[in-house]
Amino acid sequence: MIDKEFIKEIVEKHLEKSKIFLVDVVVRPGNLIVVEIDSDESIGIDDCVALSRNIESQLDRDADDFELEVGSAGVTSPFKIPRQYKKNIGNEVEILTKGGQKLSGILKSSDDNSFVVTITKMVKPEGAKKKVAVDEELSFGYEDVKYTKYLIRFK
Repeated sequence: MIDKEFIKEIVEKHLEKSKIFLVDVVVRPGNLIVVEIDSDESIGIDDCVALSRNIESQLDRDADDFELEVGSAGVTSPFKIPRQYKKNIGNEVEILTKGGQKLSGILKSSDDNSFVVTITKMVKPEGAKKKVAVDEELSFGYEDVKYTKYLIRFK
């Protein structure tokens, strides 16, 4: 079976001088290798093809038959690494906590251990007739959420 860490090394060396970064490598039974990449800007098909060719050139098909898929993280895919959170600061995101609570708000900040989201709640002040919008900042550790993903809204 092909070593996942070996594939990671190949990918990271190939991407080290670019704005593209590695999100995930999965090696499934039957040597199906799936490489997921992302970028702070955009990823073209040429980027995926170049990476795929680089990986293939460093593997021996005679020793291990394999299937290789290289693709970019989809716009609706959950974030997997802190750099994806940093990339999306200022964007609206959807969060599902491990407690089952689903929230949406603006991703305000992130670091290597946690992130902060500003959510807007409708609150009825004491003595008021109407609810008013109130912003609240919530902090989450990455381990506290099942997923966080970019939220697309069509207005």
